[in-house]
Amino acid sequence: MALIGPAAPAPRAAVALEVLRITVAILILIHGAYRLSAGLVEPFGTWLGSLGFPFGYGWAMAVTLYELVGPLLMLTRRWTSLAALGHAGILTLGMVLVHLPAGWFVVGGGRNGMEYSVLLIVALLAIAWVYWPARYRA
Repeated sequence: MALIGPAAPAPRAAVALEVLRITVAILILIHGAYRLSAGLVEPFGTWLGSLGFPFGYGWAMAVTLYELVGPLLMLTRRWTSLAALGHAGILTLGMVLVHLPAGWFVVGGGRNGMEYSVLLIVALLAIAWVYWPARYRA
């Protein structure tokens, strides 16, 4: 049942979802790979420590590794829902700590806001929902 207008044909909707899954996974993978290759894990850990997170470097490395392994799981359709939910959690925390204080807009009406994070979180939740194992569905 379509909320507005006709529903997309199932094959087209499936292809669109695959494009979304692959694109989001690649974006997250690039983020983690850049942090690791540019030597930014330590500054990220220092920043987390300054916010009161114990073992800031450990958390920073864990997030970075998750940004490398999670997308690979999503790309290979292995534990896709769990990987997507984990990323949604990480991004939600990042949004609250970094982007929410800067407002809504990433550019234009503001700087470094949360609109891109919201988009990624919603995309990750949609991916997690669609790929949730059938044995756990109601």
